[in-house]
Amino acid sequence: MRGDKKKPKRNPEIARLRERINRIDDEILKLANQRAATAHSIGRLKEKISDRIYLPSREEEIFERLEKNNPGPFPTDSIKPVYREIISACRSLERSLRVAYLGPAATFTHIAARDQFGHKTGFIPELSVKDVFEAVEKGAADFGVVPVENSTEGVVAHTLDMFLDSNLNISAEIILGIHHCLLGKAKTVDQARRIYSHYQALAQCRSWLRKNLPNLEVLDAASTSEAARLASKDRNSAAIASAYAAEYYGLKILARDIEDLKHNYTRFFVVGKRYGEWTGNDLTMIMFSLKDQPGVLYRSLASFADRKINLTKIESRPLKGKAWEYIFFVEMEGHIEDLKVSDALKGLSQKCVFVRVLGSFPRTRRIPQEVVI
Repeated sequence: MRGDKKKPKRNPEIARLRERINRIDDEILKLANQRAATAHSIGRLKEKISDRIYLPSREEEIFERLEKNNPGPFPTDSIKPVYREIISACRSLERSLRVAYLGPAATFTHIAARDQFGHKTGFIPELSVKDVFEAVEKGAADFGVVPVENSTEGVVAHTLDMFLDSNLNISAEIILGIHHCLLGKAKTVDQARRIYSHYQALAQCRSWLRKNLPNLEVLDAASTSEAARLASKDRNSAAIASAYAAEYYGLKILARDIEDLKHNYTRFFVVGKRYGEWTGNDLTMIMFSLKDQPGVLYRSLASFADRKINLTKIESRPLKGKAWEYIFFVEMEGHIEDLKVSDALKGLSQKCVFVRVLGSFPRTRRIPQEVVI
């Protein structure tokens, strides 16, 4: 009987240390409430001068300062996720943000949105990039999160094309390490007969599939999350998706980190109705259309070279409804409020049919910490 069992002896030193942890936790909770009250006071003051409650520049400043000042042994790479949730909880005292993202739930875009805004946020899954833009334009969401490029597969053209018809701006960027897993209900990989995934995920795992599962039928799905949902309905199916999708759909992880390139990142844009604030470490993206003249692109880019502005990206897209005419997307270091950037754009506009600034936003650390998602 249970009453006959001897109660295990407590180690007095462990008991003493646990009591110390309790006192520390109580102090952390007290300080968290003080922080929340102070943040709420700032929110009330901001209401009088601005309606901005999300400032990515300020959040990046907090993360960088704390990581720089961390003496250890608390892991530096855990500071950002911990403080992301603290900031999200404090911000919710002002107003809960509504963030649309390319769904369904458990996609990598959903994960990126959660990592950027924290769990105390209202997340709205949308069926397409177009739907995300429209949700923000109509006021159904405060911000939207959309994929823009992958380090393996390149630019997401449809996202860039959306800026041709939308007045939304880029408010922030998110860079997420992408780690694909093979998921399923089977006990082993050998029991799978078919694999579902999004075409980009399949492309990112092409060599692994060829080497390990060359005879399986590969089927395209609308998203990695949809692939996981389909696999959850069929014991003989597997999916390539995130570890979070396995948890969300009740699947087993049959193999981890199956992407061909281990340094595999996807970049996302946070789109909203305003630019990001100046930080001194910013990026600006523009789009423009050129007059049809010999050497005009060369002369246009000279506007940046003459002012020693570093261009970090240039892409061209066909202009809708006009054969053989193109829109150029250019990203550069600096903020639209920087004098040399604004001067360069004035020079550029003299050679263009039109120029539009898509946004200035804080530059994140380009290679993020490696995390399994």
